[in-house]
Amino acid sequence: MQFFDRAKIYITAGNGGNGSRHFRREKFVPMGGPDGGDGGRGGSVYLEADPGMNTLVDFHYHQHFKAESGGAGTGQKRHGAAGDDLTLRVPAGTVVREAETGRLVADLTDAGQQVMVARGGRGGLGNVHFATATNQAPREAQLGEPGEEITLALELKLIADVGLVGYPNAGKSTLLSVVTAARPKIADYPFTTLVPNLGVAVVGDPIGGDFSSFVIADIPGLIEGAAQGVGLGHEFLRHVERTRLLLHLIDGMSDKDPWEEFEAINKELAEYSPELAERPQVVVLTKMDLAEARAKWPDVRRRAEQLDLPAFAISSATREGVQDLLNDTAHRLGEIRQEEAERQERLAVAVPATGVVLRPEPDDAFAVEEVVDGFRVRGRRVERMVAMTDPDSAEGMERLERQMRKLGVFAALEEAGVMPGDHVHFGKVDLTWGEEM
Repeated sequence: MQFFDRAKIYITAGNGGNGSRHFRREKFVPMGGPDGGDGGRGGSVYLEADPGMNTLVDFHYHQHFKAESGGAGTGQKRHGAAGDDLTLRVPAGTVVREAETGRLVADLTDAGQQVMVARGGRGGLGNVHFATATNQAPREAQLGEPGEEITLALELKLIADVGLVGYPNAGKSTLLSVVTAARPKIADYPFTTLVPNLGVAVVGDPIGGDFSSFVIADIPGLIEGAAQGVGLGHEFLRHVERTRLLLHLIDGMSDKDPWEEFEAINKELAEYSPELAERPQVVVLTKMDLAEARAKWPDVRRRAEQLDLPAFAISSATREGVQDLLNDTAHRLGEIRQEEAERQERLAVAVPATGVVLRPEPDDAFAVEEVVDGFRVRGRRVERMVAMTDPDSAEGMERLERQMRKLGVFAALEEAGVMPGDHVHFGKVDLTWGEEM
């Protein structure tokens, strides 16, 4: 069974609709002037966290997504229809990164949390906007702005309060099946669990309202070398990163020294993430219904006490010690949540929102760089102006030239050494210096 917790998707927002180059022509108004309407905006693409999803399998079979483009403007100043936005649902716990750079786009941890990942293009202006006292019949209209395109890498990290870690066959799946309604595959051989399983444990009286609940993740068994990716180490360790508390299960029937196994797993956790190794742990010796496990318990408890770690001995088969473990886990989680809330309050006081000053790059900023076949100009406003100018419109190209001279683009290109016949790239548009520019 394959667990789909990674995906790569290709996103394209909708293009803006073209503006209309239309003139009012009616029976008694033969020279009514321009009345071309604007194009509609293109649809944007959003990602939204859906608590009902638990894998990225949908994106394994369908990777390309495009929002609807805006409609073109028409005569009588009628605007084109706006393109519908596209919302893609992903599991809560999905980390979204730009595939090429690794830049973090969003970490969708809460149900309903939403982020725009590609903005729809603006609709082009109709010719009615370009009428002036000296040019009352403009034949210029803007093209729609292309929608943004981006390739995203999605990575799912399970959101659970408690993570069960330990060697294969330590009894994690069995414990999960006993304390929750989850039904993981259970068998008497290592690596039965190949995918993480989630379950909700309830402690107290749900009917009377005096209860607490928490989510438990059964992480597939770790082995030595997991932090270096041996087996499926990295794939599995990723899913314990968000947990608040680790229940470290030790197989009471293992042929190895129980504490050596405990230390080996902690070594893997520390090598993968020092922060993860500092997560609170509870030592749990399993299979206490068997004499061999009972014989090991005194030594395990003594070693745990030396490290000031809580320790429990349980048997999932007979339920011995299970309720005590659940009660203690619920109590510890309550304390951890309280500490987190207090820490957030202290941070809010220490760093008030008004003290954060964001200085985004100016919209008209641009950069010129020499490339193999000419030059490339990068800049949001400059690229948008070029993309929305109709190259077949003399009026439009003249306006574009004036705007770029005003912004200093021409001077920057000349300083960079542009020559007649050189190609100059603006986003997806390629113009020739000395001919089109």
